[in-house]
Amino acid sequence: MDAMEFFVSSAGEWRSQRSTHHLAFRQAEIGDSNIQVTALAANDDRVAQICQMHSVDPSRAAGGAFVTWHGTMAWDKDDENHQGSTVFAIVPDPENPRQGLMLRERGYAEIVPVAGRFEMDDEDALLLITEYETMSSIERFWFATPNVRMRTSAVKRFGGFSTSTFCTEVRVEHDSDAATEAAEKEPVASEFYSALGW
Repeated sequence: MDAMEFFVSSAGEWRSQRSTHHLAFRQAEIGDSNIQVTALAANDDRVAQICQMHSVDPSRAAGGAFVTWHGTMAWDKDDENHQGSTVFAIVPDPENPRQGLMLRERGYAEIVPVAGRFEMDDEDALLLITEYETMSSIERFWFATPNVRMRTSAVKRFGGFSTSTFCTEVRVEHDSDAATEAAEKEPVASEFYSALGW
């Protein structure tokens, strides 16, 4: 599996539950969200625009995705909401399609355009490493089954880890009421905005 195949497998609607550990405060916060992932072909105009934003030749892109999300966290204030959308592009290294650049219009730890490095590990999990001006993040995504996806992340600021998150995401099936009921009964867990949703 290469990175673009991973994102094609992620296309669809997901219910996510997360647990975010605020390490400095030694406290954990739970939350949940709905995530919608749409895979984009390499010739999609949105992929080309992201590449141009990062001064990368769009012909190098293998494709990308459009992701929307809407979520809540336990410590939310009345005026807070966790919803939005983003587009990203996958630009594999010429010699190895299992690693390369992931170009985004907004990052995971900072809401600015960002280019991260991705690689697929020996278990076909996707690792995403992103360096920002004031922090860095490491994310790992993998499929437990085709309809259950797991996600971990760690954000490091100024020499120390500040948050660590674990998410369990269950695909929402719309083909039949029975499939939907089964998906809703799956146990699930949560986190921040990420490459594949909040």
